[in-house]
Amino acid sequence: MNYVDGFVLAVPTANREIYKTHAENAAVVFKEHGALTLVECWGDDVPEGEVTSFPMAVKRKPDETVVFAWITWPSREVRDAGMKKVMEDPRLQAGAESMPFDGKRMIYGGFQKIVDA
Repeated sequence: MNYVDGFVLAVPTANREIYKTHAENAAVVFKEHGALTLVECWGDDVPEGEVTSFPMAVKRKPDETVVFAWITWPSREVRDAGMKKVMEDPRLQAGAESMPFDGKRMIYGGFQKIVDA
């Protein structure tokens, strides 16, 4: 089965179009380096939790929106090699100050699919 990288982050709501353009540009780079798909989802029904929730996990501020996204790769090996190339790609080397979100509050991880129905 394919390998999946997933992430959740908070994006200033006012940066929606800037973030969308950033994600579209990043998708080109990821796909050139082996990713099959990149999906970005803008939260519109993401409730606050009492114990835990997406907003709590990313320390969402009142003027921010939760984004949930994933990248699908053919395998973990392709992901490991591709991610190394992505991180070295000059098109994504802009400084943290130019990112349309606070990367320190992004939750990220790699996952093995166990069900694909």
